[in-house]
Amino acid sequence: MKNTIGIIGLGIIGSVWARHHNDAGTLAASWNRTAKPNFPKWKPTALDVANAANIVQIVVADPPAVRGILDAILPALEAGGADKIIIQSSTIDPASSTEFKKLVETRGARYLEAPFTGSKPAAEQKKTVYYLGGDEALIAEVEPLLSTVSEFRYRIGTNEQATTLKLAMNLNIAGVMQALAEALTLSRKAGVPDDLFFKVFKQNVGYSGLAALKEPKLRAADFSPQFSVKHLLKDLRLASRTNACADFPLLDTMRDCLRHADQSGFADEDFSSIIKLLK
Repeated sequence: MKNTIGIIGLGIIGSVWARHHNDAGTLAASWNRTAKPNFPKWKPTALDVANAANIVQIVVADPPAVRGILDAILPALEAGGADKIIIQSSTIDPASSTEFKKLVETRGARYLEAPFTGSKPAAEQKKTVYYLGGDEALIAEVEPLLSTVSEFRYRIGTNEQATTLKLAMNLNIAGVMQALAEALTLSRKAGVPDDLFFKVFKQNVGYSGLAALKEPKLRAADFSPQFSVKHLLKDLRLASRTNACADFPLLDTMRDCLRHADQSGFADEDFSSIIKLLK
């Protein structure tokens, strides 16, 4: 059972990671709240996953979902002790991370905070980037497994620092996406073709990896999710409650913008769909 992983949460990213691990022969078990019985190494419950694998990676929607998973698998953690490792990769807030770490460690198991960056295309290409917060020896122990699905693994410091950095990165991409949406819409309203806009933009200092990723979606009005509106909105709400950041102007603006998108029926669409609010 050593060096096997169970994935709990088979959404846009978790399902891709699980398939990579299955291909590598390291996937022991998988589970999702919405049943996917045909998925590789499917188990009927989260507890079955924790019993089957010594390393359990959780990638679900929000802190309450993580809390529910941990409550469900506590018997396996108590039985496995230090041989059991929880890798928590959901985007959560520092206070929740501290709570979950304590919950796991009081059962004798070990806990690593491992939020990540990179949407579905990056996950498919094994280019996920992890922000690892926790014990250095534990990071070294699990890094070979995480390298199966990732390109970079940064050692951030504490679990709280790792979660905060992830929220900071998501705040940044929200702002960059809004700027791109407004710039493209401004040019379109002046009759500038998209081909010319992006040709010129690529020579501008403001061009970014996010622009490269979202250009095809914006051109085609293809808002199938790589990173959904509802999940980014959740992240910015968490950021607002972190380290007294509730009065950050851009954070406030983007939270309101994404809430508008959510209420407009875009919740499950890619967050680049915020451009539709400008028409």
